[in-house]
Amino acid sequence: MNDKITLAHGAGGREMEEILQKLIFSKVENRLKKIRGGVGIDIPDDGAAIPIGEGKYLVVSQDTYTVKPIFFPGGDIGKLAACGSINDVLMMGARPMAMLDGILVEEGFSINTLQKIIDSYLTILRENNIATIGGDFKVMPKGEIDQIVISTVGIGIAEKLIIDNNVKEGDKIIVTGSIGDHGATIMALQHGIEIESEELRSDVQPLTKLMLPLIERYSNQIHAARDPTRGGLAMTLNDWANMSETVIILESDKIPIKPQVQAYSEMLGIDPLYLANEGVAVLAADPSIAEEIVSQAHKLGYSEATIIGEVKKSEKYPGFVLIKSEVGGLRILEPPMGEIIPRIC
Repeated sequence: MNDKITLAHGAGGREMEEILQKLIFSKVENRLKKIRGGVGIDIPDDGAAIPIGEGKYLVVSQDTYTVKPIFFPGGDIGKLAACGSINDVLMMGARPMAMLDGILVEEGFSINTLQKIIDSYLTILRENNIATIGGDFKVMPKGEIDQIVISTVGIGIAEKLIIDNNVKEGDKIIVTGSIGDHGATIMALQHGIEIESEELRSDVQPLTKLMLPLIERYSNQIHAARDPTRGGLAMTLNDWANMSETVIILESDKIPIKPQVQAYSEMLGIDPLYLANEGVAVLAADPSIAEEIVSQAHKLGYSEATIIGEVKKSEKYPGFVLIKSEVGGLRILEPPMGEIIPRIC
C-alpha cells in the first residue's frame, strides 16, 4: 500500500476498501463493530442498524458530499446530499424520518449561492416528509477548503432489514434505471466538455416513491439493495459476489445505458459500469418475484427497470462478476481501481 493518501483512496474502489480495512476495520474489536442484533461495520452496507424493540431497527447512515462543479445539469451539491442519505437509508429497508447536516464553507463563499444550495437541500427533505433535526456550520479560511463540503446523517426506521450479505444463489439482479448518468455528467464537466442539460444530466433523485412501496410488498424477497454511487454498478456487484462467495453473471445487452452516456464514456475512455448513479437502485431479488418487482417499478414510473443478471454458485469463479456478450462470450468485470473521477459525490 502507498504511504501517502491519493485520490484513488476516496474513489470507492479497491484502494478505498484496502485502506479502510487497514486503518479501521482490522482495528475494531468484534464486539464493538455493531450493537448486538444490529448491523455495523462488520458488514459493508449503506448504513448501520440498531435494534429498538418490537422487531424494529433504527437505521443510521452517515456520508460526506464533495462534488465539482457544485452545480451541474440535474442538480447541485445540496440536492445530492439530501438524496444520497435518503437513498442510503432506503437501501437498508428503512423509511427515512430525519436528517442532520454539517456544512463547511470557505471564507468568501457567496451567501446567495449558499442559500440556493441550502434551499435545494431542504426542498428535497420537505417533499419527502423528512425532518431536519440538527446540524453544524463552520467556515474555513480562504484556500483551506475548496468552496463547500456537506456532511449528512440520515435516520430511519425499519421493520425488516435489507442487508447486502444476504445475496442468494438464484437471485435475479435488477436495476431500476439507466447506468452511469451522474458519473458521466460530472466527468464531462470536469474535463471541460460543454454539455446541453437535456443531452446529459445527473439522475440525482430520492428513491422514496420507488423503494417504500417495494419494501412494503417485497421486503422478504429483496435480499440486497444498494444505490451504486462511487465505483458504480461494478463495485456494488463485486461486493455482493465477494460477500456471498457466488458468481454474478450479467447480460450485456440487458444493462440500460443511455446512448449519450455511452458516447461520453467512450470519448473519455471509461466503462460506464464504473460510473456513479444517484437515483438508481440495484436489487438482488428472489427469482420467483423478480419479474413482478420490475413490473411494479414500471407502474411507479421507473420505466427502465429491468433484470440484468443472475447469481450463481461456482467453484471456478467464486467472488467474480462476469459479463456475457450478445454472442455468448464471458469477460470479468473487475472492481474499479485508480482515480476514476475525483470529487464526484
